[in-house]
Amino acid sequence: MRGARPLHVFYGGTFDPVHDGHVAVALAARDMLDADIHVMPTADPPHRDPPGASARARADMLRLAIAGKPGLILDLREVERGGRSWSVDTLQALRAQLGPDAAIAWLVGADSFRGLDTWKSWETLFDLTHFVVAGRAGHPIRDGLPEPLQDALQGRWVTTPADLRASPTGRVLALEQALHAHSATDVRARIAAGLPWRDRVPPAVAAYIIRHRLYGVAGAAPVIGS
Repeated sequence: MRGARPLHVFYGGTFDPVHDGHVAVALAARDMLDADIHVMPTADPPHRDPPGASARARADMLRLAIAGKPGLILDLREVERGGRSWSVDTLQALRAQLGPDAAIAWLVGADSFRGLDTWKSWETLFDLTHFVVAGRAGHPIRDGLPEPLQDALQGRWVTTPADLRASPTGRVLALEQALHAHSATDVRARIAAGLPWRDRVPPAVAAYIIRHRLYGVAGAAPVIGS
């Protein structure tokens, strides 16, 4: 049950493109945390090469992917803000908006979390948010973390959503879910190479990619009903 303190959960990412693994993480988090999940595409990710699709196209694909899924909310604050999407800037804005006592959780995949110590002002993030870390095939959540991150996580791991609601920030919860091997990098590579890829993304997203000829897709027939 949702506690007296609401839990505000934000799932940021490039989503280039959104795939079935992304949707599964958001749904698992919604169910485990008993909270709405704000799915938030980045405008210009600072930690990687420019996206293969524009921010607007990635937002459109996310809208299609989560349509009809209660509790998943498209959040365009980073796209509308423009510029580089530093998590610390977004979290500072959220903290200013929601207040110092609000319980905020940042949902990330285990692969991203392992590189947390490379993020801008990463040590200050624990003063702004909780983290919910979703497992992914080949990326154990707690094993082999960089030493600075291991040190920063001492005493922060918790085991229940109630632990997140009990305080505004600073705790870390592992999201127990089925692991998915899908990645956006693999989807893009498959499209560019002419390999099968449509079974890795929601059908409406596949239709959008084909219709707009994204990621080097070529020679594909229009999708009936798209």
